Amino acid sequence: MNGNNVFPNGSEPVFGPSPAILGHRGCGRGSVDGLLENTLESFLAAVQHGVDWLEVDVRRTSDDLLVVAHNPADDDGVFYADITGHEAADRGSLRLEELLEALPPGVGVDFDVKTSMEDATRDRDRTTMGRLAPLVVRESRRRPVLVTSFDPGALDIARELAPGVARGLLTWLRFPIGQAVAAAGHLDVQVLAPHWGSLRPNQNEPEALQRPLEYIVDLVHRSGREFLAWCPPLEFTPELLAAGVDALCVNDVPEALASLPPSPAPT
Repeated sequence: MNGNNVFPNGSEPVFGPSPAILGHRGCGRGSVDGLLENTLESFLAAVQHGVDWLEVDVRRTSDDLLVVAHNPADDDGVFYADITGHEAADRGSLRLEELLEALPPGVGVDFDVKTSMEDATRDRDRTTMGRLAPLVVRESRRRPVLVTSFDPGALDIARELAPGVARGLLTWLRFPIGQAVAAAGHLDVQVLAPHWGSLRPNQNEPEALQRPLEYIVDLVHRSGREFLAWCPPLEFTPELLAAGVDALCVNDVPEALASLPPSPAPT
């Protein structure tokens, strides 16, 4: 899309005219340059390196506080849904509010909403997305914001409780790309965010069953959605950029930024 289109409802694109770069869990998954994922130090270092956006995993604790964590439980097998925010902080988890207070205004945040199993029995406004919604609305007044999730229910709650905030459908490893494109085209979302493994022949979709990458990206754009590819290996990024993706969520931010071609100067 890259600034050449608008959505069918007339809203502005999420990403700018040049492909946006999102730091995955800060500077990247695991440890990058000695900085652990989903820590304040990793996120601030990614900003210093010059990323446009940060991808931030969001989970809810038992007392409705929000923490930055990818897995439902920590390394000791303690589930965030079973402990308080203070207990999570004592275990080293970063509070979402602390992160947002530290980030410079203008740095985009992709809130990756990690629905918990326990959300199934809660009212919509008490789910993980329900608790996140007021904060997302607040942040949208001072920075670009996107809410993404593998859970279409969370995206529907976001539509209801944070209606002015862009939403994106995440799809899992090697998820059939045809189903992902069709689903996003008929959900009330602005972004499709497939894993890079869905964009190459794989065990679920061998080459004979896959459309060319350029065709896939173009079809997403013609459906009025933007295309965010997450976690591609560096050797695949030139192909993604040539196909016209709107954003890349990258691991190892320093290496990725050093290897990507410079954005074209505005005309």
